[in-house]
Amino acid sequence: MNSVRVLSFLLLLCPPALWADDSQKAAEGLNDPMAWSNLLQVLLGLIAVIALMLVFAWLMRRMSGVQGGTAGALRVLGGMSMGAREKVVLIQVGETQLVLGVAPGRVQTLHVLEKNIEPPTGEGAGMNSFARNLQQALSRGRVS
Repeated sequence: MNSVRVLSFLLLLCPPALWADDSQKAAEGLNDPMAWSNLLQVLLGLIAVIALMLVFAWLMRRMSGVQGGTAGALRVLGGMSMGAREKVVLIQVGETQLVLGVAPGRVQTLHVLEKNIEPPTGEGAGMNSFARNLQQALSRGRVS
């Protein structure tokens, strides 16, 4: 009688997976989210999604370079902020340069230039004075 009690006590302490039959173990393995087959499937799905995102990003980058027949005919030469949301912009359309006032919801031609302004070229072109001074100081090897 004591041996039956000891045996039943040991069976109660053992996890059910040890005394379950093999088909039940196999069914539990398929439902286990941490099984290698399930982890591999999730990993391959994530790799496929990331690869698809990279392909779409590459396509968007390639397509953004494609413009209509006026490619290069319109250029922004410069601009200056006149307030929190207002700007004055110098653009070139073909051989004509325009000074435009830009505000939220409105773009207005301020002036059509008779003589074209040449944009700055060479080292420091398009940089403001602070950026130009910083670059000169760094090229000398010290910031003053």
